[in-house]
Amino acid sequence: MPKQTEQNIPDWVLSKMKQYCAYQERCMFDVKTKLNTFHMREELYEKIIIKLKREDYLNEERFAKVFASGKLRINKWGKNKIYATLQQKQVPELFILEGLSEIDQEEYITILRDIISKKSNELKESDFSKKMKKLANFAISRGFESKLVWDVLNFRD
Repeated sequence: MPKQTEQNIPDWVLSKMKQYCAYQERCMFDVKTKLNTFHMREELYEKIIIKLKREDYLNEERFAKVFASGKLRINKWGKNKIYATLQQKQVPELFILEGLSEIDQEEYITILRDIISKKSNELKESDFSKKMKKLANFAISRGFESKLVWDVLNFRD
């Protein structure tokens, strides 16, 4: 019979979950989804989550901050898309707002300008107003705020 911890959590499950959380930041939603793959009793899930939190493998505040900065820098997502994705992952509102507040506004606008510039170079549209609308729709679909997108577009060189 496999060895078990003092809380009747199989050692191999706890070990797997620690590895899972140590590999990259995770939120509770991700951890619960992963735990479902083990087909265990639900009461063990909470014990495992408590243990992961206690040992600082699972920290949703830290997750929200890392997720927000990573999605901005790597995926070039705007705050609206980051916010919506964190909500889907059931991260508490307070942590979502903290994660978004950590985004440097100058870096945010620079990334927005970069994606608009790159998209502008790809578009073959000759009508200026149609091109501006396409650029705005593209940036807004990436999760950038409509007003900010139009402010950036109206002050392009």
